[in-house]
Amino acid sequence: MKLVIVVVQGSDADPLLEALTDRGFRATQIDSAGGFLRERNVTLMIGVDAARVAEVRATVKSTCHSRTRFVNPLMPIVEPGEFYVPHPVEVLVGGATMFVLAVERYERLGIA
Repeated sequence: MKLVIVVVQGSDADPLLEALTDRGFRATQIDSAGGFLRERNVTLMIGVDAARVAEVRATVKSTCHSRTRFVNPLMPIVEPGEFYVPHPVEVLVGGATMFVLAVERYERLGIA
């Protein structure tokens, strides 16, 4: 048994959940925020047999695509009287970060 943790951009979460559910996977969704862009992310926790980790990976890869965006960088500390004119910076967003962890024990409690 493995625990797959997938962090995706908020806009990719619903299509990914639908694709995972269509393939018979169950996932727990936790809202999170990224440290750089400070935008909504979603962290999915998926318990899966080790033999199906590749299927989860393929589903994530086919559903969550990276794309470029222009963002204004954070304003640096400037001396009094200095002006800072931010120029948008192109950054890559989207895609997914996936962690696969070994599970010592898995139980579903209170389920008939």
